[in-house]
Amino acid sequence: MASVFARLKAPGGPFAALAFAAALAAPLPAAAQATTITVASTTSTEQSGLFKHLLPAFEKDAGVQVKVVAVGTGQALDIGRRGDADVVFVHDPVAEEEFVAEGAGVDHKRVMYNDFVLVGPKKDPARIRGDKSVIDAMKRIAEAKAPFASRGDRSGTNAAELRYWKDADIDVAAAKGQWYKETGSGMGPTLNTAAGMNAYALTDRGTWLSFKNRGELEILVQGDKRLFNQYGVMLVNPARHPQLKKEAGTKFIDWLVGAKGQQAIADYKVNGEQLFFPNAND
Repeated sequence: MASVFARLKAPGGPFAALAFAAALAAPLPAAAQATTITVASTTSTEQSGLFKHLLPAFEKDAGVQVKVVAVGTGQALDIGRRGDADVVFVHDPVAEEEFVAEGAGVDHKRVMYNDFVLVGPKKDPARIRGDKSVIDAMKRIAEAKAPFASRGDRSGTNAAELRYWKDADIDVAAAKGQWYKETGSGMGPTLNTAAGMNAYALTDRGTWLSFKNRGELEILVQGDKRLFNQYGVMLVNPARHPQLKKEAGTKFIDWLVGAKGQQAIADYKVNGEQLFFPNAND
């Protein structure tokens, strides 16, 4: 009987084949499995091409893979509140502070900035070209009832735009369906709508520089300090959502605000123009 089992277990025998198959089917040790985190972020970081530039370098350095869910900032924060993302990377400082204050996020840090610009048709029916005040420009657009394409999606860009209308004492809610059109979509599709309508629109400079379908649109208003656009990153609170990957999420945040991440952000350019400016250490 012993000799029979010896033959079955010998190299090439059926027991050896079964053992080999079992080894293939067995799960890899935890150390050999790639860790994947989910980052809820804005459409501007994705549509500008920044993530395509950053993530390969981070994944190589940290051995952590990143799945990006690109939506408006408001939606990204909601995803974090539900515990459906490990990290939130957005650009609405007021909403970010509220997110942290309510206990939904921790380890909130600045990452980078760029600015918003007001674009519109070359014919410029509202005559805002070169205006140094975005508030004055918004007033002129409303007075002219010139077409304006808004994201209308609770994004950081949309939140900034609504603040500018409020500061200009313009009730855009009353203008919906007339000269004011909400797309309910990301920055790229909204710029496509503006190009098709020859409409004005507020956009972040990073997406604008990456945008190809400009039509008759050009930058008309820029440089107002109100147009400053800060991006921040934070960990979704693991105390509320124990299933989240705290360690891997922290690695991503530390890399973004560390020397390698900050340099990678500074290095990202389109047609020779830098899209984002690192300021984690300012």
